[in-house]
Amino acid sequence: MRKTALITGASKGIGKELALLFAEKKCNLVMIARSDDKLRELKQQLTEKEGVYIYTIVKDLCAPGVAEEVFHEVKNVGIEVDYLVNNAGFGDWGAFTDTSWERYEKMIALNVTTLAHLSHLYANDWKGRRKGKMLNVASTAAFQPGPMMAVYFATKAFVLQLSEALNHELRKEGITVTALCPGL
Repeated sequence: MRKTALITGASKGIGKELALLFAEKKCNLVMIARSDDKLRELKQQLTEKEGVYIYTIVKDLCAPGVAEEVFHEVKNVGIEVDYLVNNAGFGDWGAFTDTSWERYEKMIALNVTTLAHLSHLYANDWKGRRKGKMLNVASTAAFQPGPMMAVYFATKAFVLQLSEALNHELRKEGITVTALCPGL
C-alpha cells in the first residue's frame, strides 16, 4: 500500500518541489494551498506523470480553526497520512512598527498556530501506531534575530524549537520530527 504525504503550501516554491519529490517516490499526496488553479495544474501534472493519487484542499491556512477542518476533511475521505509536511508560511520585509498588526496576526497564525495545531493533531493520530514522520519547514532565520523581519524570524525560531522538542518527545512513539532550515 502506498504511503501518503500531506503538504501545506504545496502550490509553489519549496512545497511544490517537495510534492514533486514525494510523487517521484510514488507517494500519494494531499496538497493544500490557497491557489486553486495552481493546485489543479500540479495535480494534473503529477497524476499523469507519476500515476499517484492526489487529493487537493483549497484553504487559507491563516483562518482560525483551519487545522482541525483540514484534519477532519482528510479523515472523512478515508485518507491515512504517513508524512506531514508543514511548509506553508510567509514573511514580510519592513520595520516592526510600519507593518499592520493584522498582517502579523496572519503570519503568526500560519507560521506558528496552524503548524503547531496540525502537528498536535497528527502526533495524536499516530500515537500507538508506531509510525509517522513530520517535516516542519523553518529557516536559517530560526538561528538569528531578524531586524526588519522580526516577526518572521521569531516564528521560524518557534518552528525549529518545537520540532526539536517534539522529535525528542515523540521518538518513543516511533514518530520522527525534522526541521528543514533552508537559506535564501
